[in-house]
Parts: sequence; C-alpha cells; structure tokens
Amino acid sequence: MDAKERYFWDVTGYLVVKNVLSTEELKIANEAIDYCADGISQSEENKGVGDSTFLRGTGSRWMHSTNLLNIASPYCQPFRQMLAHPAVVSRLNLMCGKGFRLDHGPQFNNAVKGTAGLTLHGSGDPHKPYVAYHHQNRGFHCAGVTVTWNLSTAPASGGGFACVPGSHKSKFAMPKEVRNCDDDMGVVVQPEIHAGDILFFMDGAQTHGTHPWRNDHQRRSVLFKYASRTANRGGSRPHYKPETYWDEEIVSGMTPEERAVMFGPASPPKTQEVYLTVDPDGTVHLDN
Repeated sequence: MDAKERYFWDVTGYLVVKNVLSTEELKIANEAIDYCADGISQSEENKGVGDSTFLRGTGSRWMHSTNLLNIASPYCQPFRQMLAHPAVVSRLNLMCGKGFRLDHGPQFNNAVKGTAGLTLHGSGDPHKPYVAYHHQNRGFHCAGVTVTWNLSTAPASGGGFACVPGSHKSKFAMPKEVRNCDDDMGVVVQPEIHAGDILFFMDGAQTHGTHPWRNDHQRRSVLFKYASRTANRGGSRPHYKPETYWDEEIVSGMTPEERAVMFGPASPPKTQEVYLTVDPDGTVHLDN
C-alpha cells in the first residue's frame, strides 16, 4: 500500500486496485461460478429497496447456500487463492492490522439487467466499535473491511457498488433521501470497476449500497468479509481454531497462509499462525 493508496483510503473509505487478476485467472474463476450457478437464488422483487423509486427492479440474486471455499476441487481453488492473495495481505495488514481474519463469506453477488439495487447502509450510526474506523499511534485502523473480487466489469453509472466517500468520518445522520438514492445530493459515487480489479471498502463504517444493474452482461462479484484480530462481525462464535470456527471440510487442504485468516476472534492471539507478511517478490508466508 503506497502513499497514494493510503491517502485515498483514509479520505474516501474505499479503494480500487486495478488488474489483480489476469485474463486466465478471470476465466478460471468465472468457470467455477458457472459450475455452481444452480445455487444462485433470486429474492422477491424490490426486496431491500425500502420506499426508494431509484433503486427499484427485479429481485436480488445471491448464492447463499454455497460456500465457494468448499465446492469441489479444482473449482474451489481460485477462491482459496483470493483468500490470502498478496494484494490482499499487503493492504489488510495496514487497514485491519496484522492478524486480520476472514469473519464471514465469501459471498457471491450476481445481477442481470434490471436487478434492483440495495438501500445505502453502514453509516456507522449507531456507532459500531467492531467495524469502526479510527486513527491511533500515527496510523489508521478499520476493524471491518470487505474485499470484493470483480469477475465482470461495472461501468460508471451502470450499477453495482455505490458509496458516499468520506462518510466513515461523518458526524451527522444521513438524510432519508440520500439513503434511498432518490435525492443523493451529489454525494453518492458508483465507481467504475473492471473485471480483474479488487475493491476494498469499510463495511460498516462507510455508507454503501448497490445501484440497480443496467448492463447487458451479468454482475459477478465475490465478497470476502474480513475483520481485525479481536473484532467479531458475524455474531458470537466461541470456537477459535479454523476447524471449529468454520468447518473441517472447508479448511481441509488449505495452505498455512490460507488457514491463517480462518481463525476465530481472540485477544490476544493464541498462536503465531495468524500473522502473514508479503516479501518484495510478492510471496505471502507466515510471519513467525
């Protein structure tokens, strides 16, 4: 994470990193989604849009019952490689702090032309310490960061992820018309994100949501919900080891680096196996 990325992240609350996946990697990941596409379900029309006019459309499309880390090999491999990818580790070590972990996910978001959006949420109101953003010891810290791997392009104004840049620092309640996007006052941004890019955003601290999908091609996004070592975003789970916090089948066969981000929350960490680092050549390994 260089000085420009650090500044942009601190000011806006999100960051797009370009061209992380190669053309071949994109092909393999999309083929894996095709393999389990029968697991995609569609909600009822306009669920999640409230009284918004702008966000209306056909039902949202999700893959709720399938964990992409646990589908048959080799189809699970592209998602396991995303889990502790050097582009992720090098940034989350600064964003969340070393010892960050996967709290829940990965979640597959899908949309076709006309799919409804989702009301803006996550404004930090009321205050949620487990996902909050703050400055301390000459650095920044965000306890909840979502990393979205984009398997298709979301053109600017074409729908998909939208946010209010800088809202993680707002001191005032968000007007209803901004929340439902009927009158966003010009503060809502829907950034252009290309296939192969990854998006980091402050999930919970920053106001974000989804604009209706207006493109002929599908939206294909895979969301990994990370947390700092001591934060618990997904509810209380008493188990710490990956095999009990998740499921032995999910973590079976993972590399030590992939397994490192699958531990449950604990303070202080009970093992050095949770810390990762990235070498100058881009190799991720345990930082023991």
